[in-house]
Amino acid sequence: MTTTTTPTFDICQILKLLPHRYPFLLVDRVTAIDAEKMTLTAIKNVTFNEPFFPGHFPGLPTMPGVLQIEALAQACGLLAIHKSGLSAKDGLVLYFAGIDNCRFKRPVTPGDTLTFHVELEKHKRDIWKFRTRATVDGELASEAEIMCVLRTAKYDEGVES
Repeated sequence: MTTTTTPTFDICQILKLLPHRYPFLLVDRVTAIDAEKMTLTAIKNVTFNEPFFPGHFPGLPTMPGVLQIEALAQACGLLAIHKSGLSAKDGLVLYFAGIDNCRFKRPVTPGDTLTFHVELEKHKRDIWKFRTRATVDGELASEAEIMCVLRTAKYDEGVES
């Protein structure tokens, strides 16, 4: 049996799919999607130029764990968008709704490439549940079960995007 994979998504395609923007867009590229297994693999190239490194921590630049989880949630959003056929222009947002069994196993530092592994476990109506892992060179950096909810976006027209 053959598996069905889609082409990769570069940053220009990701910008069309997710509403996130600098400095909060934390996925650089989608490297694989398996439509049969409902899995996605993506990467984040961690550089010293990240806006959080000057304060986390001076002299010991370490990517905050909460941002690793946010990056995993963004990768989940890309898988949900792919499965549903929706995108940011459709006026819907996949909000982070819950997290279980979150663990951090190693520090992530400038020069690391975080590889995100996302698997859709369950989708019912507007609730999505994913199993996620972030690795660096095959070594587990963080993992979590992430739940998201799809909602209509209500943008404030007075706020610049």
